[in-house]
Amino acid sequence: MEKSTQDTGRGQQANSGSVDSTPGRSGRRAFLLTAAGAAGAAAVWSLRRSPVAAAASAPRENPGPVTIIQFSADGKRIGKATVQRTVKTEAEWKQQLSPISFEVTRHAGTERAYTGSTWDLHDHGIFRCICCDTALFSSETKFESGTGWPSFWKPIAQENVVETKDGSFGITRTAVSCADCDAHLGHVFDDGPPPTGLRYCMNSAAMRFVKLA
Repeated sequence: MEKSTQDTGRGQQANSGSVDSTPGRSGRRAFLLTAAGAAGAAAVWSLRRSPVAAAASAPRENPGPVTIIQFSADGKRIGKATVQRTVKTEAEWKQQLSPISFEVTRHAGTERAYTGSTWDLHDHGIFRCICCDTALFSSETKFESGTGWPSFWKPIAQENVVETKDGSFGITRTAVSCADCDAHLGHVFDDGPPPTGLRYCMNSAAMRFVKLA
């Protein structure tokens, strides 16, 4: 989501153009190729579904618990908590979410660049999962990527996101999803700014922004 397309990659996973042989990472060249694809998209979000979509939309029979870092309403870190994963049916998610948020989070879609509500947001606050409200990113790590998607150099807590390899569409990327509800958020790339050198390219439609004082 910056300079070109959306979706991200690194860590346990990916975004891209030229396939990177290193699992979970993609280079700038891959990024540029992805951007070209995004630029040509005419829809508000991509209706193409990748293998990541299956994981996001399929209810788990035995979801089991997950350990995440919880944050209070005023943005303060509370600490680790083991909770039961949020699991809902397709019908339930569709009823809860807007059409674009449903397509992005449950079917790994991508909103069109420069159309999201937070790509150019500069307020102080926290970005929470639109599906389960898990804290995902802080405005303190948000930066201007020039891609048209909200971008961050790190999550608010690594435990709150899951990074998986995404080899869809002939490119290697690292998909990022919510650790609690499996909502697809975007991709992470290794062309970000210091101190991490990462660019978490997220969909505005996958998150809700909570403004803090």
